[in-house]
Amino acid sequence: MPKKGGRRAEMGREMQAQCKRAKVEAACPPSVLSFENPDSLFGSLISPIKQEVFFKEYWEQKPLLVQRNDPLLAAYYQSLFQLSDLKELCSESLYYGRDINICRCVNGKKKVLNKEGKLNYMQLKKIFDQKKATIQFHQPQRFKEELWKIQEKLECYFGSLVGSNVYITPEGSQGLPPHYDDVEVFILQLEGEKHWRLYKPTVPLAREYSVESEDRIGNPTHEFILKPGDLLYFPRGTIHQADTPLGIACSTHVTISTYQNNSWGDFLLDAIPGLVFDAAKEDVALRTSIPRQLLM
Repeated sequence: MPKKGGRRAEMGREMQAQCKRAKVEAACPPSVLSFENPDSLFGSLISPIKQEVFFKEYWEQKPLLVQRNDPLLAAYYQSLFQLSDLKELCSESLYYGRDINICRCVNGKKKVLNKEGKLNYMQLKKIFDQKKATIQFHQPQRFKEELWKIQEKLECYFGSLVGSNVYITPEGSQGLPPHYDDVEVFILQLEGEKHWRLYKPTVPLAREYSVESEDRIGNPTHEFILKPGDLLYFPRGTIHQADTPLGIACSTHVTISTYQNNSWGDFLLDAIPGLVFDAAKEDVALRTSIPRQLLM
């Protein structure tokens, strides 16, 4: 039996669907990254730097700053996450600590301003505006499809877990004190601007997170402003701090991290116990007791 309204009604429904798709496409800028395969995704992420140059000259060695001044790329980056997304996401049963941290750097130390329990957008926005606090959103790819696609391809590319955090910092404020991380870091500036200072590592390729005091780190080796569409990479152990300049309403960036506990040392710590266990099953000599009082 034909649907009520016939062909004319069907054409009307098709036109409405097309208009709806057009509005969605207009709200989401076309991707400027290549999702054809993991290799092409990473290549487009660090473009115009070639992959062979990146791994020969920068990976685990020194920071890379890519400043692009590309309006199309800036619009795409902004679509990945922005401050206005938080209002809708607060309806997803988010909790302080688990999903979001609120913090501010005060006298060289991290001050956590989290409340208890479930997140409330109005309360969150009040702390952001009045306390000049940074909002740290954990693993935003859970709610943002495009970020999930990027991280899925990067996990295949690196053969290592990839995580992310979004940082939203208001004007004239700094969320975290100088510190270094135990991960390789790629930063995508999404909206606003961020003033960065990088310092020479005190522990090259560090295996742990640590806060450093201003009087210990010396002068910056790099100092610059990140703008929408820009990308920054630095190796684990690189000491860094960042603030939103005066005159900029807020800064939003996503930190994509990888290679945590993925060194040769970590590999051997995992591999050798298993090898010894298997060898002991086959060789009775490895099952004999150690000499009496050897460990005294």
